[in-house]
Amino acid sequence: MSDSQSNLEPEFSLAAKIEAMLFVSAEPVPVGQLAQALDVTPSVVERGLKELDDSLLTRGLRLQRNAGRVQLTTAPELASLVEHFLGLEATTHLSRAALETLAIIAYQQPVTRPQVDSIRGVNSDGMMKSLLSKGLIQEAGRTDGPGRPILYSTTPEFLQHFGLSSIIELPPLAIPTDVETEHTELLKG
Repeated sequence: MSDSQSNLEPEFSLAAKIEAMLFVSAEPVPVGQLAQALDVTPSVVERGLKELDDSLLTRGLRLQRNAGRVQLTTAPELASLVEHFLGLEATTHLSRAALETLAIIAYQQPVTRPQVDSIRGVNSDGMMKSLLSKGLIQEAGRTDGPGRPILYSTTPEFLQHFGLSSIIELPPLAIPTDVETEHTELLKG
């Protein structure tokens, strides 16, 4: 190839290079791995991710972060269109019990099944198995306590299912008003 031909090739931005790597990756990628592949520092990659994130706002993709890893996902606003296209509408609904179990895990993670059972007041074994099979929760290690129970946390699929780019985007927990009223009355009493 002559020098005049090589000058015609576009110079891709850092954001474009990161986008290409994330596009071909089947799994979320650690920022450090992106930095190593690009031969730059993680802070340079973070700047590229910010630029990419900003450019994706008007497109059908988003960046999703979880546990120091990043991946490309579809925009949550387009979820129903994508579900319809893929024929997934019937499989994406969760029961009230499954949602309750999932919410406990999302807000308390990492958490054990006995801790979930204690909060719910019922055995959650079936719900936990269902959420594991759907890929919404995962085993995240074991505690040091008696019997070394398994710890559970949410997965990147959980984030994608609920249109979140990070667990920190979960809405804050609100105290139900009847509990607030009881608490206020106890303080006054």
